[in-house]
Amino acid sequence: KVLEYNVRFGDPETQVVLPRLASDLAELLVSAADGRVGAEPTFVDAAAVTVVLASEGYPQSPRTGDVIEGLAEAGAVEGVTVFAAGVARDEGGRLVTAGGRVLAVTGLGDDLADARSRAYAAADLVRWPGLTRREDIARAASAG
Repeated sequence: KVLEYNVRFGDPETQVVLPRLASDLAELLVSAADGRVGAEPTFVDAAAVTVVLASEGYPQSPRTGDVIEGLAEAGAVEGVTVFAAGVARDEGGRLVTAGGRVLAVTGLGDDLADARSRAYAAADLVRWPGLTRREDIARAASAG
């Protein structure tokens, strides 16, 4: 059952789907913009889990300006894509938090348990003061 589905690229609901897309996204978008019904999109046969890393105080008043560490290491985890959302560069060129939902870490795997394991393994590598995240994403679904 789907209660709500967002399709903006900055939404975690989209960020969990895009890494599974095998089709050329640009080609699909151009076809849609031209009013043509193109080929059906194709997806890799994998499960995906996304964990949002948020700033302290999110959603009411997120803390900003904290230096983000471990991003390269997280992005190097096999089967993981890290999406940046609330991120900026400080005067020294370092990546810092700039909003509530800072990063979305998406893991792809053979099943939900594998995808969840990859997403959380990568998320464990990211650090900044006040980082917050849920620990229960896909826990129940991947247990059975």
